[in-house]
Amino acid sequence: MNDKVSKTDEEWQTQLSELAYKVTRKHGTERAFSHDDFPNAEGVFLCQCCNAPLFDMDTKFESGTGWPSFYAPISPDAVGETVDQSFLMRRTEVHCGRCAAHLGHVFPDGPAPTGLRYCMNGVALLFEEKNK
Repeated sequence: MNDKVSKTDEEWQTQLSELAYKVTRKHGTERAFSHDDFPNAEGVFLCQCCNAPLFDMDTKFESGTGWPSFYAPISPDAVGETVDQSFLMRRTEVHCGRCAAHLGHVFPDGPAPTGLRYCMNGVALLFEEKNK
């Protein structure tokens, strides 16, 4: 991803809903099972903040956790990772490679072929259906 996106907090607050701002810019987490209406069509999940392509529907799976889960990002540079040591835990935080929006966390308990579970906040994602 070439064009990095950088905005002030005020610009993000104007652009995003209160919950999307809290999750993506302040590293919050939405309530589990708050996105049971997620699309089930061919397409791509984009970053809520900058519209960067992040995950393909083909990599989405039902993890039972209550958050949208994927076993791989759309490309290696689509997302970045940092160590998150909040709440007395050590987790790997996932953020957008273009605008650094907090998306969720990745865990080593996913399905083949990667064995990874990218557990994302639904409010951090937009869905773009594939043109038919």
